[in-house]
Formats: sequence, C-alpha cells, structure tokens
Amino acid sequence: MLRLASKRLLGLGFRETQSPATQVLWRFYHERVVDHYNHPRNVGSFDKNDSTVGTGLVGAPACGDVMKLQIKVDETSGKIVDACFKTFGCGSAIASSSVATEWVKGKQMEEVLSIKNTEIAKHLSLPPVKLHCSMLAEDAIKAAVKDYKAKRAKLGATPDAAPTEKVADA
Repeated sequence: MLRLASKRLLGLGFRETQSPATQVLWRFYHERVVDHYNHPRNVGSFDKNDSTVGTGLVGAPACGDVMKLQIKVDETSGKIVDACFKTFGCGSAIASSSVATEWVKGKQMEEVLSIKNTEIAKHLSLPPVKLHCSMLAEDAIKAAVKDYKAKRAKLGATPDAAPTEKVADA
C-alpha cells in the first residue's frame, strides 16, 4: 500500500514495466538523453596503436566519470571516418559521449575542434549540474585529435600529408 501511494505521489504509477532507473531517467532527463543512454551509438574501441587512431581519455575526479573517445582518420583526406567511445559514468556522460561520436564522423579534424560543450549540452538539454558531462565530451574530442597529431608527428608526417609506404609486420 505504501509503495503504491509513493509511486502515485511521484508520478511513477503508470510505468510499471520499466526499471526504477529508467523511470527516474525518464522523469528528470530530456528524451534525447534517455535515447542516447538506452541506445548509445558507436560504443566500442579501436586499436590504440593504430597510426590512424587518436585516443582521448578524460575524467572528472569530482563525480567519477571517465570517458574514452577514439577517432579513426583517413590519412589522405584528414577526415574522421569513424569514432567510438567507452564511458564509465552517469547517463548524461554516456549520452554526451554518444552525441560526440555522431557529430565528429565525416568531419575534418580542424572542424571538430570547434564543437563546444555548450552545443552538446543544449542539444541534450542537460541540467546545470550535468554540464561537466558535456565538458568531458569536448575535452575528449580535443584529446583524441591531439593524440592523433602526436602520432603523426612521431612518424614524421603531418596530419594533412599523404601517407608514406608502410612496412607490413610479419
């Protein structure tokens, strides 16, 4: 009886088939956050040693969110051809990562550096207490591009230069 009354009071009485976590998410988050949380896009990882992959690993010690975002770049055009992420954190962090990977695909590296956390936060309608999640996504994009450029510099090529012949590992 008490459980039923508290559900009615909180407005959760008509969502019996959903888990409690989903009920809370649905009630306090925008539908885009819930969608990206329930159906995240581009989850996974690439080989970090691949010269065409840039990896950005960022975290927020205050809340415990950790985000790894990776980009795969076409060496000839400098265009990001694929992106993926793995995030340990809240629903807003997962949604921010998912959106970031969607937005960077098909764009030039310099173009993705202009993606701002405020754009991600506005798209997801994040509440002020969750803005750090969109900041992590922006930082992860920048870190991935920086990592890719550092790899290319180590190989002696600029990110925009044509690829040199590679020796295949046996």
